[in-house]
Amino acid sequence: MYEWRGGQKNIYETSSVYTINRVTESDGGGYSCRGRRGSFWTEWSDSTSLKVIVPSKPTVTLQPSWTQIYSGETVTVRCEIQGGEGAQWTYEWRQGQKNIPETSSEYTITVTESDAEGYSCRGRRDYLLTYWSKVTGLTVSSKPKAELRADRTAVLVGGSVTLTCSVNPSSSSGWKYYWYRDWKSYQPVTNGQISVSEGGLYSCRGGRGEPVYYTEWSQSVRIDTTVPSKPTVTLQPPWTQIYSGETVTVRCEIQEVEGAQWTYEWRPNKLNTPPTSNEYRITVTESDSGLYSCRGRRGYLLTEWSETITLTVSSKPKAELRAYRTAVPVGGSVTLTCSVNPSSSSGWKYYWYRDGKSYQPVTNGQISVSEGGLYSCRGGRGEPVYYTEDSESAWIDKIVTVSGADSSSSPVWLMVGLVCGVSLIIILLLLLYRCRQFKFTFEFIVFISCFRSIQSESHSLGSSTNHGVNQNETHEYNSLQHGKHHEPEQSAVYSEVKTGAAEDSLMYAEVKRPKKDKAKKKAGQ
Repeated sequence: MYEWRGGQKNIYETSSVYTINRVTESDGGGYSCRGRRGSFWTEWSDSTSLKVIVPSKPTVTLQPSWTQIYSGETVTVRCEIQGGEGAQWTYEWRQGQKNIPETSSEYTITVTESDAEGYSCRGRRDYLLTYWSKVTGLTVSSKPKAELRADRTAVLVGGSVTLTCSVNPSSSSGWKYYWYRDWKSYQPVTNGQISVSEGGLYSCRGGRGEPVYYTEWSQSVRIDTTVPSKPTVTLQPPWTQIYSGETVTVRCEIQEVEGAQWTYEWRPNKLNTPPTSNEYRITVTESDSGLYSCRGRRGYLLTEWSETITLTVSSKPKAELRAYRTAVPVGGSVTLTCSVNPSSSSGWKYYWYRDGKSYQPVTNGQISVSEGGLYSCRGGRGEPVYYTEDSESAWIDKIVTVSGADSSSSPVWLMVGLVCGVSLIIILLLLLYRCRQFKFTFEFIVFISCFRSIQSESHSLGSSTNHGVNQNETHEYNSLQHGKHHEPEQSAVYSEVKTGAAEDSLMYAEVKRPKKDKAKKKAGQ
């Protein structure tokens, strides 16, 4: 026969099998047995536990009840057994398929992204067990960063700017927003939006929970207060046309706030290389052409942007040289003009060179020269001097008098030339007249040779010429009247003009008459 013990009640069963019908909570417990034969008993068997599962299913809840959890936040998972209030339950937990050595109804954890597997629980009381709860999952994301937006970054004196702080995704909830100005705490607000009227460097971050869990800092936004003052950009030298290689200075001038310790911002941005100065000295290239403007800054105070000025940079110019004639008369001069195009460019001095050597610098670009030579020029302006390309060269000749004559003989030469010219014209007209009258064909040869200077023969030259003409005319006329010829086949008329000495130069005119005798013989035949 057998003897049983266990559970929470006496067992009157002597068979080797103990059957429990309609198990109740009181049937739970440890069961053991032993055998008996006559007066002999075996030892008690090892106890076997009977655990009675009650028809109750716990629920796992999350506190705080946020759907989006971030790495580093502290949350509490809680196991709640409906209808089991007041009972002394112990709890079993597991994460995914892994058991957790925790027996309380609440389990507090600082989550990481690996905690996203989900949690479940069940209750235990003596030999009673509940069912396992449903798995409650956690969505764990990396630590978020706050985002700061400003509707504008400059505020006029007396105005305000609206700043907005948020945490993405927008589905995450429970945030308060903490504001900072110049890295000092400013104010916490709930709706994440504030209006500010002071300039400064603003940032924010979100926070929630207890203890407070903070997001990453937002990016900083600089808010400046604009003062009603507009600078002026000037160009030195103030030339409208600038050439590649010239050195110019752009300057930012703030007229209304003298003595203030301003720093300056420039457009284009390539000028904003710390420390920012109120002027920049630039040796320009054509790539520096463009619009320039500036504004002043002092702390969080800003002026308005200045009006823009236009810098136009052209390629290096070439000087142009003009000469109104290229020969210098005796005792005279030639005017040379040097210029730089376009004519709108200003500030030029002109540097002159004769035979490759420096001649003289002048301002108006025009000089008079009385010496022959190879002249060129170039323009220059600014400090240090910026030079144009050299002009083309111009050769200037100087006219000199004939050897043995001086400048006082020029009027005499002029008179002699005039008398000779008039005399030759008269002789030509007379010969043409006579040839037409007597129907002669003629050949007129003039040879003039002048070797020496004639100083005072103009009057004698005229009378000599007239005398020679009259004498020949008389000789020719008498010869024709009497039918006498010096030569059998032809006769000639000679006119001789002496200039100065007899050996110096001669002028001859020769007229040939046709052979009349032969013509008459032919007619008689």
